[in-house]
Amino acid sequence: MAVVGKKKSAGATSRLWATLRTIWQEKHLILFKAEYTLLVTALLWFLEIGVNIWVIQKVAYTEIDWKAYMDEVEGVINGTYDYTQLKGDTGPLVYPAGFVYIFTALYYATDHGANIRLGQYIFAVFYLITLLLVFRIYNRTKKVPPYVFFFVCCASYRIHSIFVLRLFNDPVAMMLLFGAVNLFLDGRWTLGCGIFSLAVSVKMNVLLFAPGLLFLLLSEFGLMKTIPKLTLCAAIQLLLGLPFLLENPVGYMSRAFDLGRQFLFKWTVNWRFLPEWLFLNRYFHLVLLLSHLITLALFAWRRWKRPGESMLALLKDPATRDVPAQKLTSDHILTVFNHPCASRGQSQSEP
Repeated sequence: MAVVGKKKSAGATSRLWATLRTIWQEKHLILFKAEYTLLVTALLWFLEIGVNIWVIQKVAYTEIDWKAYMDEVEGVINGTYDYTQLKGDTGPLVYPAGFVYIFTALYYATDHGANIRLGQYIFAVFYLITLLLVFRIYNRTKKVPPYVFFFVCCASYRIHSIFVLRLFNDPVAMMLLFGAVNLFLDGRWTLGCGIFSLAVSVKMNVLLFAPGLLFLLLSEFGLMKTIPKLTLCAAIQLLLGLPFLLENPVGYMSRAFDLGRQFLFKWTVNWRFLPEWLFLNRYFHLVLLLSHLITLALFAWRRWKRPGESMLALLKDPATRDVPAQKLTSDHILTVFNHPCASRGQSQSEP
C-alpha cells in the first residue's frame, strides 16, 4: 500500500511539473488563450486587493449619495414608514425596501454613516466578491482572451469609483445580480430567482434583466412551472416591503417603483451629447421605451430562441413540445442576459 501511495504522489508531482513547464513554455500565449482564464483571473483578483487599498488610501473620497442614503435609513430607524416622508440631501427615497435594510446595516456598521473609511473597505469587499462572481461567469464559457480581464478590473477607473470612491447602491444590486446569474448557470433556478428578487429590492434597474430571465424560465420549465418561481420573486418583494405597504401602500409603490421618474441632465453619462431640452422631453423618453420594447422582441425572436422553436411553444411543458427541449447551456443563458437593454443595468439608471 505504501508503494502505491508513493507512486500516486510521484504521479501527481510529475503532472504538476508538466503543467508548470507548459505554462512556462507558453508564457507569451497565456494572455491570449482562454484555457488560462482561471489562472489569469486568480492573479488579477489578488492584485485587485492591493489596487483597492491603494485607491482608498490615496484617492480622495467623493461625497454624492452616501449622506443621503444615511439620512433616508435614519428616518426609518426613527420610526417613519411612510415612503413619501423619507428623504435625504439629494431628494426623496426612491429605492425599494431591500435597499433600506442593507443600508441600515451599513449605517450601524459605520457609526451612523460617519466612518466613511470603513464604509469604503466594506465596499471594497463587495467589489472583490462581485469580481469573483464575474470571473466565474467568464471561466464557465472560456470565450474571452484573458488579457481583456485587466481592462475589466484593474484599468477601470469608473468601476473603482462607483464602488470605493462613491459608495453607490449600484454595487450592492449588481453583486446580488451576478450571484443570481451564477446560480442560473449552476441550474439552481429557484434560489437564483430569490437572489434576483433581492437585487431588484436594492435598485429597480435590475428589472432590465427580467425579460431575459422570464424567457429563460419559460424555455427551461414552461409556463406552469415558471409561475411558482415568479411567485417567489413577488413574495420576496411583498415581504420586504410589508412594513411600508402597511403604512402607505400607494406611497411605497409610487416611490420605490416609479417608472416615470424624471432624471436631471447634470447627472447623465450616456446621454451627455444631447441638448438638455431633448433629454428632458417626455416624447424622447417614450421613443426610448418603444425602442427598448422593440429590441427585446427582436432579440427574443431572432437571437434567444433556438432554431425551429415557436414562441408559443415556450408556454408548454418542455416534455410535450413538438421540438424536443434541449438543456440550456451556459452560452445560451449568458447570451440572453447580455442583450443591449439589460447591459445598461450595470451602470447608474438613466432614462
